[in-house]
Amino acid sequence: MVTVAEELERAVQGAFTRPVPKSAGAQMRYLVRQHQHSTRQVAELLGISQRTVERYVNNQIKKPRPQLADRLGAEVLARWQPQIRARARQAAATSGGIMIDVQGRFGYTAAGGSTDQSRVRHLTLPLPPHHAARLFQAQQDGVDEDDLRQIAAEALGEVYFRDRGRRAHGLEVKLTDLVDLRFDL
Repeated sequence: MVTVAEELERAVQGAFTRPVPKSAGAQMRYLVRQHQHSTRQVAELLGISQRTVERYVNNQIKKPRPQLADRLGAEVLARWQPQIRARARQAAATSGGIMIDVQGRFGYTAAGGSTDQSRVRHLTLPLPPHHAARLFQAQQDGVDEDDLRQIAAEALGEVYFRDRGRRAHGLEVKLTDLVDLRFDL
């Protein structure tokens, strides 16, 4: 299932200027450098022995088990180019905004006489910088997926459904079933 947090992170990764290390040895060496050349800290982080970390660093082991490969890749990706990542978030939050492509079931709470039956829609539109800032801040604060989804629904409600205050006053939008989601900076 697609999550808002994962897609926000994927969008920011598109701003990377250098490719992420691919081999297990290169990834392990990167983590060791990030932890002040402490193989012990990396071993504790990954849940493996210090000697195993040293073997990866020296290319004595080249192919990690699938679980270790996933943990290793995730830890490297989380630390890769933090200044580039911060700059991309800042640009989206202050001037550029963020593009959202979402397919999901939207429900409404509206004034009497209008339909509030939910239906699946596919929307692709730019969100203004203040909505991007709100999404990134919520992600940084560690809010749960339901809250991130509600923030995205509120942004879509303002931009698309209420047309930035020009129509459908008082309409509240809920995003219930998320089929697909993509963000681009």
